[in-house]
Amino acid sequence: MSGHSKWSTIKHKKAKVDSQRAVVFQKYSRELMVAAKIGGADSTGNFRLRTAIEKAKAAGLPNDNIKRAIEKGAGGGSSENYEELTYEGYAAGGVAVVVETMTDNRNRTAGDIRSYFTKYNGNLGETGCVGWMFDQRGIILFDKATDFEKLFDAAINLDAEDIIEEDDQYKVLTTLENFQKVVEGLEREGFKNISAELTRIPQTIIEITDEKTADQILKLLDKLEEHDDVQNVYANFDISDEILSKLG
Repeated sequence: MSGHSKWSTIKHKKAKVDSQRAVVFQKYSRELMVAAKIGGADSTGNFRLRTAIEKAKAAGLPNDNIKRAIEKGAGGGSSENYEELTYEGYAAGGVAVVVETMTDNRNRTAGDIRSYFTKYNGNLGETGCVGWMFDQRGIILFDKATDFEKLFDAAINLDAEDIIEEDDQYKVLTTLENFQKVVEGLEREGFKNISAELTRIPQTIIEITDEKTADQILKLLDKLEEHDDVQNVYANFDISDEILSKLG
């Protein structure tokens, strides 16, 4: 979780609990299958698969599950054919929402997502309606034990966009196109990252001050995250800690 919005912060706090849920294990398994199908089962030559394995292990997915998912994706007997689809729309309060999915039944997925938006006072829109409000970026995290000056120099030499110092970690930002180059380049320089992932960073943030609206937004995003076909959800809002505490 990138920490770029209130929703990212909330998800980060929930990650330890969520990682034990079967639906989250299913999401990682699907990513492993698709990555293996696209680039083969050898993670040394398949960057997407390698990062998927690292994320799955960090979430607690058992090694046997990881192995089976890779074998299925690479042609080991899976009849499932997943496609990656992105949905865009507005939550309550005009908050922009982007939903990345991986599905074997686009009609089912689209119908479910549309019903969630409608139920919680949102509106599922056309492709492109809000996607332009987010910048696709790579985020590579390092702990504070890392030498910041050396990391900074190495990242800049690899054409990273920015290096940010936060309370408990360093964050290296890259473009979508430069992500793999920076990750692998820093690894060659001896830097061990905590995580490396692609994300969408909102260009502007909407401050939500109404408790009812906040409740509708959070319920929508929770429902989307719980869906088997949904891989990632991004939204451009902020809610005060005071309202969050009232909503529990």
